[in-house]
Amino acid sequence: MQISLDNYSQVDFAKMNGLVPAIAQHADNGEILMQGYMNEAALLATLTHSQAYFYSRSKQDLWRKGETSGHVLSVQSVHTDCDQDSLLLMVLPMGPTCHLGHRSCFSSGAASPLLVRLLDTIHARQAAGDPTSYTYQLLQQGIARVAQKVGEEGVEVALAAVTDDENQLLNESADLLYHLLVLLSARGLHLNEVLAVLAQRQVST
Repeated sequence: MQISLDNYSQVDFAKMNGLVPAIAQHADNGEILMQGYMNEAALLATLTHSQAYFYSRSKQDLWRKGETSGHVLSVQSVHTDCDQDSLLLMVLPMGPTCHLGHRSCFSSGAASPLLVRLLDTIHARQAAGDPTSYTYQLLQQGIARVAQKVGEEGVEVALAAVTDDENQLLNESADLLYHLLVLLSARGLHLNEVLAVLAQRQVST
């Protein structure tokens, strides 16, 4: 059930002495970012400000995620489970969620969706300006060259498919996905924006 300012009182805070576990999940790619606890005041603040607030059991006080780092969690929606004693926050992170600088509190990044991690690597290569990097070299050749590579890889995928060479098809498909991500990066776009389009299409079909 989605929780709003109109029905937040339905959450069962009494079961755990005024607290419920709250999971923050990336609204675009589904990655689990962190887990905290909320009391009724934290939930009310979250719903009011559309940013994630939690209750600190050690400090016994409310805290806004990112209040010192600036890496706030922009809350898109809040949901409760069937027993109404836990919360799921669909969020868009404004930077790394973990205080150690990782995207997720649950790992150093190994659990992140592979394509998202690959796009992050492409961004890093682009920013580093390493002339030995193939990614950087390709981006330096301009958008037309990157687009050409996507076209070439698409043809190679099609050819591999019709020749019934599964290994070649897999490798060419990997090349196509990589070059498509480079193209998105060159245009300043993110994979999440593509996923959002797919999600919208799924809703409308």
